[in-house]
Amino acid sequence: MSTPAYGLVCMTVGPEVRFRTVTRTNYQKLSPAEREAKLLDLYADNIRRVRGAAEFCAARGIRLYRLSSSLFPMFDLEGDDTGRAVLDHLAGQMREAGEALTNAGIRVLMHPEQFIVLNSDRPEVRAASVRALAAHADTLDRFGFPRSTWNLLLLHGGKGGRGAELAAVIPDLPDAARLRLGLENDERAYGPQDLLPVCEGTGVPLVFDAHHHVIREGLPSQEHPSVREWVLKARATWRPPAWQVVHLSNGLGSPQDRRHSHLITDFPSAYRDVPWIEVEAKGKEEALAALMSAQAAGVRAAEGGPLSPPDALPCDS
Repeated sequence: MSTPAYGLVCMTVGPEVRFRTVTRTNYQKLSPAEREAKLLDLYADNIRRVRGAAEFCAARGIRLYRLSSSLFPMFDLEGDDTGRAVLDHLAGQMREAGEALTNAGIRVLMHPEQFIVLNSDRPEVRAASVRALAAHADTLDRFGFPRSTWNLLLLHGGKGGRGAELAAVIPDLPDAARLRLGLENDERAYGPQDLLPVCEGTGVPLVFDAHHHVIREGLPSQEHPSVREWVLKARATWRPPAWQVVHLSNGLGSPQDRRHSHLITDFPSAYRDVPWIEVEAKGKEEALAALMSAQAAGVRAAEGGPLSPPDALPCDS
């Protein structure tokens, strides 16, 4: 059995991978020339930091990386093309940063902001959501990443009770977004049972989050039999199944605590054969290092006896 690849989310706890930003209020105080200079400096620096993230992950054997959805603030402002023009100027640097990740064998995905609600009952929100999602897809294009769910653009279901509306809008999304799109269950509006028909009807893969599932259903732990059931049902939506991504996190004070713990101390047995696991822990690189160390210890034990790698992952450490 192959061991899973663990994913780092955006920034590290330490100073190694950090990104800069600017608020809309401060940006709008600037003159047009100052806006261009500000974004050129900020965007170029964040692109350099993406290359640094590639080096950081490669040095530690991390093969999945969530790219920050806030790399290029003001890029998708309606009526202001300054950010887009600046990125055009930085096209070569962006392509080189993308190649650094690709050449290191690191899979990249993005999880845009939750204000993207494709199935809102307000037309202006739907239009703004499509525009924002298209901007994220354009970012992945500019880095040179393929238009497939290998480089996932992940969203939650959006406005509750509107699964049919979500399914209806997906086929009309721009190809750069639609071909990368994935959907994730959440704690309130959309359980996996709500998203599965949408995914099956549109060809969009389901990213299963066991922590969200436990909270929404009030389950005692991630060892509930339904967790394994949904791992397998979600896997059936992936083409190919070997690309399946799940999310892994623990509640801070209890399995139902929405707050993420610093490290992963409860690894669900249902994830034992999942190929790609994105770790959502406050400890970020520290949590990955602990998991990967336990994985390596399990592999060594397996070579000398009956212990398998998943059994060696920590349940209480």
